[in-house]
Amino acid sequence: MGELVKNQLHTVTIEGYGNDGMGIARIDGRVVFVHNALRGEKCEILILKVLKSVAFAKVQKILETSSERVTPDCPYFPRCGGCTYRHMSYDEELRLKRQRVQDALTRIGGSDVVVEEILGGADTVRYRNKAQYPVGAGGAVGFYRARTHEVIECESCLLLKPEAEAAAEALRRYLTKYAVSGYDEKSGRGLLRHLYVRSNTKGESLVCVLVNADALPHEQELVAMLREACPKTVGIVLGTNTMRNNVILGDRYRTLWGKDRLEDTLCGLSFRLSVSSFYQVNHTQCQRLYAKAIEFAQLTGKETVLDLYCGVGTITLAMAKSAGKVIGAEIVPEAIEDAKDNAVRNGIENAEFFCGDASKIAAKLSHENLRPDVVTVDPPRKGLSEDVVTTIAQMAPKCVVYVSCDPATLARDVKRFADNGYTAVRACAVDMFPRADHVETVVLLSKGEIDSKRIRVEFPLDDMEITSFREKATYPQIKEYVLEQTGLKVSSLYISQIKRKCGLDVGESYNKPKSEDARVPQCALEKEKAIMDALRHFGMIS
Repeated sequence: MGELVKNQLHTVTIEGYGNDGMGIARIDGRVVFVHNALRGEKCEILILKVLKSVAFAKVQKILETSSERVTPDCPYFPRCGGCTYRHMSYDEELRLKRQRVQDALTRIGGSDVVVEEILGGADTVRYRNKAQYPVGAGGAVGFYRARTHEVIECESCLLLKPEAEAAAEALRRYLTKYAVSGYDEKSGRGLLRHLYVRSNTKGESLVCVLVNADALPHEQELVAMLREACPKTVGIVLGTNTMRNNVILGDRYRTLWGKDRLEDTLCGLSFRLSVSSFYQVNHTQCQRLYAKAIEFAQLTGKETVLDLYCGVGTITLAMAKSAGKVIGAEIVPEAIEDAKDNAVRNGIENAEFFCGDASKIAAKLSHENLRPDVVTVDPPRKGLSEDVVTTIAQMAPKCVVYVSCDPATLARDVKRFADNGYTAVRACAVDMFPRADHVETVVLLSKGEIDSKRIRVEFPLDDMEITSFREKATYPQIKEYVLEQTGLKVSSLYISQIKRKCGLDVGESYNKPKSEDARVPQCALEKEKAIMDALRHFGMIS
């Protein structure tokens, strides 16, 4: 058939799905990712972009329709990037997500563990207990258009609680009435960046307005408008973020009215949550996820459990009831304070918490000869750093329970654990985000025979700085991810340019021109987007 060319029409059969839910077809052996196509469908497609190893296309006409195709129930789909699967049945979405986890563990992780099941959500609408609305330069309060950072107005979202939508509408009225500017990511100008709303099972909310300054005009008028729109709001907080990046939360907060914490009940325990504290967004599915993690841990009441990335102590305290002692570690100071407070509030006396980077805390505890029976980890999307895996193995727990929100980094770490003597023996997927792209997984790693020659760890604890242990994806990892996802090859120069643009440290002279008048090639928009996606994937930006 010859070379693929942009704007060509082809007839294909969709064989399966890519990582982002796009259909996969093949033309003369070349992989083509097709937007809005379902497995088994025969389609006429239009080629949109041709890269060296892959191509992208969209459906022009469906010639044979899958029985799993449904009419999207949201008027913003697929323009809004919040949902991925509103055009397919929920059963098909669950099959897709379970297979994605299985493929990652097998192909990337080199593991023969079988994903036993995927726990689907009973509710696929209105399940998110946290909303984060970006505010565009033109004043739009909504969500990002798919695969861009352009904010499109969304007056109703099927994933969010009614109180979040009411707060967003109140903010729109405030912006109009007082002519307050939204934030422009490109120029760094504008005042209002994000609206954040966290809700609990009682329908109460904690509202935070994120701004590019230390104050807002007519603050008390905004408070009055938000309280009127959300009568069960317990507190309204102003967060300041003046950094030139796309990070949502700020580095300092000021309470405008009410409380700066929200209380919720999870797994029979009471938790107090600040704005910056991590807390799973799907309450019902979170309880099922943690129940599976506790099941995998096989606790008898005598074990010492080390919980890295503990957040406000949800998994730590849930396991405390079945363990002899639990230890939690987390880098966010506010979260650790909440965790300690949550232990006291629930009358739990066998829990201890440390604030610090997981790498440093794990190394310190290992240096102090702590030998936990069980280690649990629930890291951010970028997964674990290699030194954390090695340190955990050096502690020699009987098992590791790994909770993950990214199958690819989970699989990478499963392989690392296997190299250190821990084999994946059980796996279960949990759909924490119905209709959206992500999926949670719980994996049980069991200790086998460890080759001591392969484990050599040194811990120079003196003069350690916590910030030096923050995990960062390497340039080769970013290049590999971009190539795998888009077929594009990007240089270290381009990566450093985009990292600087996002406010990330790349070193004083890394990839800078040797002379002031040297001509430096600038990263193309297509490659910039791909690198930004990689940085988000590895958790380096939001």
